[in-house]
Amino acid sequence: MLGSTHGTLTTDSRRTRVIACGEQPGPAVHGRPAEVDDLDVSGRPLYADVPDLDRFFRPESVAVIGASDAEGRPNTGVTRQLLAWSERVGARLHPVHPNRPSVFGIPCSPSVADLPEQVDLAVLLVADPLPVIEELAEAKVKFAVVFASGFAETGAQGAAAQARLAAAVERSGLRLLGPNTNLNAFEEFRTDLEGPAIALITQSGHQGRPVFALQQLGVRLSHWAPTGNEADLETSDFLSYFAERPEVGAIACYVEGLKDGRSFLLAADRAARRGVPVVAVKVGRTETGARTAASHTGKLTGADAVVDAAMRQYGVIRVDGLDELQDTATLLARARPPRAEGVVVYSISGGTGAHFADLATEAGLRLPVLSGAKQAELHQWIPGYLSVANPVDNGGHPVGDRRGRKIIDALLDDPEVGVLICPVTGPFPPLSDRLVKDLVDAAEHTDKLVCVVWGSPVGTEPAYREVLLGSSRVATFRTVANCITAVRAYLDHHRFTAAYRSPFDRAPRTPSPSFRKAQALMRPGQQLSEHAAKQLLRAYGIRVPREQLVTSAAAAVRAAGLVGYPVVMKASGARIAHKTELGLVKVGLTSASQVRDAYRELTDIARYEDVSLDGILVCQMVERGVEMVVGVTHDDLFGPTVTVGLGGVLVEVLRDTAVRVPPFGEEQARDMLRELRGRALLDGVRGRPPADTDALVEVVLRVQRMALELGDELAELDINPLMVLERGQGAVALDALAVCREHV
Repeated sequence: MLGSTHGTLTTDSRRTRVIACGEQPGPAVHGRPAEVDDLDVSGRPLYADVPDLDRFFRPESVAVIGASDAEGRPNTGVTRQLLAWSERVGARLHPVHPNRPSVFGIPCSPSVADLPEQVDLAVLLVADPLPVIEELAEAKVKFAVVFASGFAETGAQGAAAQARLAAAVERSGLRLLGPNTNLNAFEEFRTDLEGPAIALITQSGHQGRPVFALQQLGVRLSHWAPTGNEADLETSDFLSYFAERPEVGAIACYVEGLKDGRSFLLAADRAARRGVPVVAVKVGRTETGARTAASHTGKLTGADAVVDAAMRQYGVIRVDGLDELQDTATLLARARPPRAEGVVVYSISGGTGAHFADLATEAGLRLPVLSGAKQAELHQWIPGYLSVANPVDNGGHPVGDRRGRKIIDALLDDPEVGVLICPVTGPFPPLSDRLVKDLVDAAEHTDKLVCVVWGSPVGTEPAYREVLLGSSRVATFRTVANCITAVRAYLDHHRFTAAYRSPFDRAPRTPSPSFRKAQALMRPGQQLSEHAAKQLLRAYGIRVPREQLVTSAAAAVRAAGLVGYPVVMKASGARIAHKTELGLVKVGLTSASQVRDAYRELTDIARYEDVSLDGILVCQMVERGVEMVVGVTHDDLFGPTVTVGLGGVLVEVLRDTAVRVPPFGEEQARDMLRELRGRALLDGVRGRPPADTDALVEVVLRVQRMALELGDELAELDINPLMVLERGQGAVALDALAVCREHV
C-alpha cells in the first residue's frame, strides 16, 4: 500500500538509520514513531512518508530574508525574480531587512519575528543562514531555501558547517532546500501547455536547463527541484512527492550523489508502484566523474555498479547524456502504454531502413517480420520489387493521393506492431512534407506509438517546426540513437511496471532460525577460517562438501576414509585469503600415503609462510560442474549487496558479475543470471548437461537472507567456487571466505 497507511519514516537519511537487532526504534523526526512492522530484519525502513511539499511549490506567503532593491546588488535581482514568481503563484511576499523601510514599494519587516503573518516559505539571501534557522522555527515557518555556498562542496571545513546547519534544521522542524542551490524552483513555467508533464530534479541547476527548455518545443514542465547540497530535502523527497502528483507523467533527474541509498530505493519503489517513469543521469561512472561530483556536492557517489543495479531493480531508467534525458523523459511522459512490443521501420530509402534496423536490433528492439498477408496488402500501394517485410521500403512516400496514409494505417493495424518509426535522414520537399503530415494524421487516430527521426542538421524546416513539433502524439527525435534509446526505455518501463511487485512488501521482518546459529560464529573485526565460514553457510542451509577438520596426519587418513576418496586437503586458518597461491591446497588425493604426505607438506608450508592454522580440512572432491561465485559486500550508500558471477581462479580476470541490493525476490535473482556474459555455460555447452540454475538461484536467495540478517556484522562473504552441478543435483560451496565488521 502507498501513502500514509504505512508512511512512518520519511526519506530523509537521518530517519533511515540502521537499527541494530534488539534495539527499539526511536521517533521519526518528521513523522510518528517507527513501528516494528515498518522495519526489515536489519532495522532498515520498509516504508517512507511522502513529504507535503505543496506549500513549498505553491505557498500562500513568502518571506525574503535579506531582500534588496538597491541597483547593482546581487540580492536585488533575486528579490525581483521572487516577487514576480510570488505574483504568478498568488503568494504574498514579505521582504525582511533590518535597515530598509520598504523593498520595491512593499513594507519591510526588520526581522523574522516582526513578520505580519506566519509564512509558508522563507528564502534566505544571507551569507550565514545558521542564526536565522532558530528564528524561522520560532515563527513556525514551514520551508526555507538557502542559496549560500561554502558548505560540503568545499571540503572538510565546509562539511562541518553543513552538518551544523542540518542539525539546526532537524531541531527546528522546518524543511530546508539547499544550501548551494539556486532559483530554478522559482522559474516561469508555461501554463498554456496541456497533457502529462515532466517534473525535474537536479543537483546542478545548469544541467537542468536543456530539459526546462523543452517547453519551447511544446513539452509541459510542472516543477523544478534544484536540490543543491541536500542538507535536508533531497532527491528522494522530491521523487516521492512527484510520483504522487496526478499531472506528472515522468520524472527527469540529474543526480551527482545520493545522500542515502535506502531513501532513494523507497522513493523509486513508490514511483514503480504508481507506474511513474523515472529517467536519470547519474554521474560517477568513471573515477574522474565520481571525484568531480563529490567535490561539487559533497556526496558519496557510491560504487557505480551498485548504483546501476539498484536503479534497474526499481525501474529507474539511467541515461548518459542530457539530450537522452530530454528525449526519453518526453516520450515516457506523453506516450500511452504499448499495445504490442513489435517495432516496424517505415522508410523512404532501403539503405536508411536497413541501417536503422541494424542499430535497433542490436539495441534489443524486436522487428517482427510482417506476415505474408500484411506484405501483400502493402504491395497494393508499394511496388512489388521493394521489400516490405520490415523494414518497409516505400521507395518514396506517395504525395499525389491517399496511398501514403493507407500504408501507414495498414502498418499500425498489424497486431504485432506497437511502435512505428520513420527515419527521415534529411528533408526532401514535397515528399518529406507530405510524409510527416500523413504520420501526424495517423498518430491522431491510433493509440500506438508513432516516432519520427528528423535528421536534418538545420531544424528550421516547416515540416519539422510547424507540423512535427505541433503534434503531441508524434514523438520526434533529432538522432537515431536517442530514438532507439527512448523507445527501448518506453517498452522496458511498461514491461517492468506490469510485472512489478514491491520487494519491500515481502521483505523479512523477523530473524530466521539460522540467525542465532550464525551470530555465534561471528568474530567482530576478524576473518573467519574456511571451516568457520562453511559453518556459517550451513547455518543458512547452503550445501558444503563432506569434510572434517583435523590436526594430525593420522586423523587426516581416518577422515579421508570417512569422507571417501578422492579427497581435497586444504589449510584452514583465520588469516588465509589465497590458499592456492601459497600452495595450501592439494587435490585428487586417492590413498592414505598421499593424504599423510599432503598433511605434512601443508603444515610445513604454513610454518614457512608464518600462517597460523586451526587445522587441515579433508574434503569431499566435487569435480564436474560450473564454477560460480556468490558473495556479499557492504556498500557505503546501500549497505549489504549480493553478487553472483562466473567463479574459480579467473573471477578477477573475467569480472563477469551481476549485483543486487536486498531485498529482492526470485525473479530478480534469475535476472542476475541473465545479465552474465557467460550465461551459456549454465545452459550447457560442448555437450555438457545444463547446470542446476534453480539450485543456484536458491543459494543467491539464501545468501541474500544472510546479508539482510548479518549485513551490518558481515563486511564480506565470498563463496568461490560454488560448484553448480547438473540439473537436479544442486550446488555445493567448495570454498568460502567471510570477514566480520568491527562493532561500531
